[in-house]
Amino acid sequence: MPAICRIFVLALLAPLAALPAAAEVIRLDITSRQPLGVDVPGPVGPYERLRGRVVYALDPDLEANARIVDLAAAAPNEAGRVEFYADVEILAPVDRGQARPTLLYEVNNRGRRLWGSDPFLLSRGYVAVASGWIAEVPVSRDLLRLEAPVANDDDGVNVVGTVRADFVTDAPAERLRVSNQLSYEPVAASAVEATLTRRLREKDAPELIARDKWRLLVTVPPREEGSGLVELQVELDGGFEPGVIYELIYEARGSVVQGTGFAAIRDLVSLLKHDTSALNPLRGADGQPLVTRAIGLGLSQSGRALRMFLHEGFNADEQGRQVFDGVMPVIAGGGQGFFNHRFASPTRTNTQHTGHLYPADVFPFAYGEETDPFTGRRDGLLRRAGASGTLPKVMHLDSASEYWHRSGSLVVTDPSGERDSVIPPEVRVYVFGGTQHGPASRPHDRGQLAPSPTPFRPFQQALFLAMDRWITDGTPPPPSVHPRIADGTLVEWQAERSGWTPLPDVRYPAVIQQPELLDYGKDFEKQRRIERQPPLRSGKLYGVRVPALDADNNELGALQMPSVAVPLATFTGWNLRNPAIGAPGELLRLTGGRIPFPRTAADRERTGDPRRAVTERYGSFEEYKEQYMAAARQLQAAGYLVEEHMDALEAHAQSARALFGGGVQ
Repeated sequence: MPAICRIFVLALLAPLAALPAAAEVIRLDITSRQPLGVDVPGPVGPYERLRGRVVYALDPDLEANARIVDLAAAAPNEAGRVEFYADVEILAPVDRGQARPTLLYEVNNRGRRLWGSDPFLLSRGYVAVASGWIAEVPVSRDLLRLEAPVANDDDGVNVVGTVRADFVTDAPAERLRVSNQLSYEPVAASAVEATLTRRLREKDAPELIARDKWRLLVTVPPREEGSGLVELQVELDGGFEPGVIYELIYEARGSVVQGTGFAAIRDLVSLLKHDTSALNPLRGADGQPLVTRAIGLGLSQSGRALRMFLHEGFNADEQGRQVFDGVMPVIAGGGQGFFNHRFASPTRTNTQHTGHLYPADVFPFAYGEETDPFTGRRDGLLRRAGASGTLPKVMHLDSASEYWHRSGSLVVTDPSGERDSVIPPEVRVYVFGGTQHGPASRPHDRGQLAPSPTPFRPFQQALFLAMDRWITDGTPPPPSVHPRIADGTLVEWQAERSGWTPLPDVRYPAVIQQPELLDYGKDFEKQRRIERQPPLRSGKLYGVRVPALDADNNELGALQMPSVAVPLATFTGWNLRNPAIGAPGELLRLTGGRIPFPRTAADRERTGDPRRAVTERYGSFEEYKEQYMAAARQLQAAGYLVEEHMDALEAHAQSARALFGGGVQ
């Protein structure tokens, strides 16, 4: 902890002893207020952005904190509690009387907000809050960061352990960062024993690179001295080759107690909902909290964090009160994360080409209870919330890419992928056909296909409003829409099983992300300490499936935006790496694809494309537009879109006019 922070914390120690046992947030300082700078339509009026810092103090002996790995190994203050702090940002109407009583808490992604400032939400008066929960985030005025405590051994010295990292580059490079955020600091005395290997594919045998051919380069950023976190690069003689997986294993010191990030989310949201003291910056003129309900929303990594937050039991605060009334993991797939472990690394995840060996895609995968076929353990993501009486409403939203890249089918099946799982009544699952992890705003040449541009934000917006109604007055949301084994829309992923129709010059994947049961050592299950790096592979794979395909190779059983329901192209949840960036047989991380239909019958015949041409499907542009808008209105009537989306959808349909030329050819 830097000197300036040490001075601040010491000033807080004296009054701590007098605080009540449940004072998890001991200070919340708003350090800046400024206009948000976003045009908010409607009567709510302008918003302001509040930035500040929250100071927490946790009692390691409380049952509510028992699952925070290594909390008891962190240095306590004079009151016997473990202190840490986090950045906080609040977006609220300047006229607080316009604020809705439902709080949107956005679990930020690697320090970045991705959705909370959406004018669609602000125009309805939602107060949006985000705060630091990841210690790996670099110090930056633009990022939200957690400054977590560090675990010590019995002698009060920072713990030491073996750390593993794998990384890939898409272009030749002499140096590579080990992580896109901060890394654990290597122990200088043992750095010579570190290993670096290379392999083209995950299942290939790693090749050891001679130790004298590469070097570790360590930079200690400002405010990180003594924290155990550094900027770490590897320099390799002859450089790194595109597409190749490089794996670094080294001894590190200073494991941060990353699980305090879950407590930070829990305790801040609980404060904002319940606290009537001056600690709470969201109080009305009567001193009561402005917000009485909370929806936790997270995209990608942040959605996985919400799934683990629920599984670990953090939806009950230290007093047993419910934290989130509603939870919306978005594009999270079937995993959890490397979030509450010794030497945790939240930025890591499992994908098809890299990251297989991180403890992110682990049982349980489903919200309802299932049995692990390999260990016999029975569990579900909502088990602890149900036992504590803090069960939230859940909406799980995935793109089609999560089924290829993030084992998304395991959310709705048993772990073997042999049958549909029983989804609890408090849970809805929505899968968006023809979409990828994040819609592409422009073409790129990293994949063999153009990326999918299909947006899913309109679905996300409408379903958020439905979630608010669900937790406010019990209005049921629209029914779940996702592929199912029982009706034949969720199938095995190989081309001959999925219904894929071969297309000219298109290569269908021979690989998919599939979680494996891994052995991290004897202390992993109970203490989350990885003793074996790399972990021992069992060869036991959990069963993943993908949406079945129609005659156009578009996905069945999923919600479809009008551009997919009334298609001008095939939209895939997968894309293969372009040979120019190496490993061309592997999936391009989190990316889907778009394969346009031939425009005319002559184009179809010339290329040998089996799909009907655009002008064979639609007699005119007007016919296409009529079908497109009819699909949009059907989605609106069912509650998956709102009237506000119609103008933008019509404009999108209008952009296809040029495809039709002068009419049918």
